[in-house]
Amino acid sequence: MHTVVVGTSGVTASDVLAVARGGARVELSDEAVAALAAAREIVDALAAKPEPVYGVSTGFGALATRHISQELRTQLQRNIVRSHAAGMGPRVEREVVRALMFLRLKTVCSGHTGVRPEVAQTMADLLNAGITPVVHEYGSLGCSGDLAPLSHCALTLMGEGDAEGPDGAVRPAAELLAEHGIAPVELREKEGLALLNGTDGMLGMLVMALADLDTLYTSADITAALSLEALLGTDKVLAPELHAIRPHPGQGASAANMLAVLKDSQLTGHHQDDAPRVQDAYSVRCAPQVAGAGRDTLAHARLVAERELAAAVDNPVVLPDGRVESNGNFHGAPVAYVLDFLAIAAADLASIAERRTDRLLDKNRSHGLPPFLADDPGVDSGLMIAQYTQAALVSEMKRLAVPASADSIPSSAMQEDHVSMGWSAARKLRTAVDNLTRVLAIELYAATRAVELREGLTPAPATRAVIDAVRQAGVEGPGPDRFLAPDLAAADAFVRDGLLVAAAEKVTGPLR
Repeated sequence: MHTVVVGTSGVTASDVLAVARGGARVELSDEAVAALAAAREIVDALAAKPEPVYGVSTGFGALATRHISQELRTQLQRNIVRSHAAGMGPRVEREVVRALMFLRLKTVCSGHTGVRPEVAQTMADLLNAGITPVVHEYGSLGCSGDLAPLSHCALTLMGEGDAEGPDGAVRPAAELLAEHGIAPVELREKEGLALLNGTDGMLGMLVMALADLDTLYTSADITAALSLEALLGTDKVLAPELHAIRPHPGQGASAANMLAVLKDSQLTGHHQDDAPRVQDAYSVRCAPQVAGAGRDTLAHARLVAERELAAAVDNPVVLPDGRVESNGNFHGAPVAYVLDFLAIAAADLASIAERRTDRLLDKNRSHGLPPFLADDPGVDSGLMIAQYTQAALVSEMKRLAVPASADSIPSSAMQEDHVSMGWSAARKLRTAVDNLTRVLAIELYAATRAVELREGLTPAPATRAVIDAVRQAGVEGPGPDRFLAPDLAAADAFVRDGLLVAAAEKVTGPLR
């Protein structure tokens, strides 16, 4: 099994995906263990002094003015975890919780949190045992980090609350830890706070969304090419020299992908109208511009994620010179903004794909295709209601594109009076990514059927390969009306699992 070694300098996106989705094992480097021990010595020294230090010998948030005596500090750390584990609503997905736990471990191992090495090792042990704390949908304002979600994870470290075992059954955490030989931790000064104070949930969801959207943007270039071909559009608008004079990198990449998919097609440019088209509709002609803008948004979001993956987000932090200083690095604004940007870009990509699908089904705009791509229009409804489903998905995505980060609601007796809502931005982006997959699956379903209905004209080798692969995956071609939901589900899986991109790349080579 793949092993990810956590050091002091952060982790990569591929590390997060390996642990969250691939079940990779986690180990602490010798460097990380040494940094943990060194930072802990500083915290212990400060804890022994009579002067109050925030997070070490004081209360938290609006209660930070109270100095806590030594005999109450273990209780304080235990209490902050219990009281902050106040989430409600549906359970969060296992992969999200694993990403959250791993990213908190990444910050702990930086040597800036003051957590003991044995606490960090127990965090790794939980991941390696496949024990996943029960985390709920609601509870994080994205400042001071993802408090409630992280608290539910810390509660499991203490052997309290509920968790999911490797068999998928939810049981008391104490039982699961005992079965795997993991001793619950008793938190000491600073440790409870250090386990709660980070942007790890929203960052984990950003990393996974970026991975999914990478595939989906390439998928969208392929479905757009299929639709252009089915509509007998022109591929001249994809010429590299046209995109070079507006040098947005994403636009150029999308145009190049579409051109590669359409290479040697006999369908492009065959206008069957009485009055030949001078230009294709925007949803066809401007596909690279819209998808390309989304690609550039992805690039910006990836830069933010890389910076955050290298960061140590905690408050207070232990500095190399021995100081323990308060800060505001836990604020989720940098991550929240790009999560919202991605939801906007995804909604627009879905919107343009839906417009192409509608054009394929409208006999007045499809340039010779039967109404709704039906076998016997009137007797058969064809893909009429598939487009309704697509339209409903797009409409929801437009609502999800409203930024969560533009909102703020004060908390903690006005101490935390401006929050990021980054967790909420991440949660709605996950829904948007799922919906975008379904929207592209419906465009794929319609466009492949439409291409097959263009009798006498030969599609591009790459689109032919896509059609053959999707048919082998259980998505049926043209014919009389049938129970449509299974076909759409199969098309969704074809896109979601990366099979669409793989089928095209067998002919085109790697797409951008």
